[in-house]
Amino acid sequence: MHENTLSASQPATSTTRIAFASFIGTAIEFYDFYIYGLAVAMVIGPVFFPNDDPAVQALNAFLTFGIAFLARPLGALLFGHFGDRIGRKMTLAASLLVMGVSTTLIGVLPSYEMVGWVAPALLCLLRFGQGIGLGGEWGGAALLAAEYAPEGRRGWFGMFPQLGPPVGFLLATGSFLFLSFGLDDAEFRDWGWRIPFLASAVLVVIGLYVRLKLAETPVFAQALKSHQPPKLPLAELFAHHSKPLIQGALVMVVCYALFYISTVFALSYGVATLGIPRPQFLGMLCVAVVFMAAATPLSAIAGDRYGRRPVLIVASSAALLSGFLLAPMLGSGSMWQITAFLSIELFLMGATFAPMGALLPELFPTSVRYTGAGAAYNLGGILGASLAPYIAQQLVLHGGLAWVGGYVSVAAAISLLAALTLRETRDRKLA
Repeated sequence: MHENTLSASQPATSTTRIAFASFIGTAIEFYDFYIYGLAVAMVIGPVFFPNDDPAVQALNAFLTFGIAFLARPLGALLFGHFGDRIGRKMTLAASLLVMGVSTTLIGVLPSYEMVGWVAPALLCLLRFGQGIGLGGEWGGAALLAAEYAPEGRRGWFGMFPQLGPPVGFLLATGSFLFLSFGLDDAEFRDWGWRIPFLASAVLVVIGLYVRLKLAETPVFAQALKSHQPPKLPLAELFAHHSKPLIQGALVMVVCYALFYISTVFALSYGVATLGIPRPQFLGMLCVAVVFMAAATPLSAIAGDRYGRRPVLIVASSAALLSGFLLAPMLGSGSMWQITAFLSIELFLMGATFAPMGALLPELFPTSVRYTGAGAAYNLGGILGASLAPYIAQQLVLHGGLAWVGGYVSVAAAISLLAALTLRETRDRKLA
């Protein structure tokens, strides 16, 4: 009698706990990732790359930004291997720890003036560590939500890890905004920018506590009972599931391009070129990211009702058209027009991003799901984001803002074509 009562009550409790755990983990990890992106746009160049030309400093800083995106697929494959062989729970805890330690150590790095070339070398190494950790994070968090989701609500539960990024971004932006009001430029450059990195240590302890309280997903536990996990999930993925891997990576491109052009590049351009005060632009980004958070549940609900494919087709088409707004709105110098543009782009980012929490796990069988979903997600990051701020900076220097808008439209077109080649996955069984 007791066992029947327990089994009947356990699923509701588990899904609530899993939804929160998948959300809080990605919120912390993306906070870590975003504070670096914001620091790149404001302070990393002068602190670690001495040069009289601010444009050269910005380009060097943007290159370190891209290093983590190159590391992320490696992290996805590394943690995916263990996630598909030994389980989701401990693998997720390990990825969070790697990310948190790397971020905290960036906060105590000496500047170039103190130790010379060692400073940027260590920065690149820790940035690589950030990428390894985040590469293993998202796939596992999405699997926790999707593999626990009730029938017909996989899109809704897959939304919770997708809510982590906008919340993480609000925390990151809010922390820098708070520091901007309390410190002058010299204090911020000398030591103030380090505080959000050091605060990551506290957040990681919270995240680890939540993650270590999790139970293994029932889908993975059932798979272990029925057959042995593959000895090398990566080999099985490439041998039998390369098509969904490529499709998943390409459909992710627009999400990354929209986000990092609208945040990292736009912040750098707005402050350095348009002369908008940094606190004011950060406040505009805080307003815009609320639209991203609002689009996430709306898109997830639509994905459960109409399917992942039609939602992605509509959102990617709108993103393609939005590229034509970049030059007139971002280049206007008007606070209202720039805020409106940022809000449009981040709303579309949320609309394209939300279905991924269900779609990417649905593309792969249980035996390679962690590896496949994580690899597709992070390969999309290489294509859509790793060099996006750097390319945008080059485009605006040599062609103008209209070329940056064209970059957004091309990225959206790539994802649109990939979505058109997908088969609907909404009703696919995960077990």
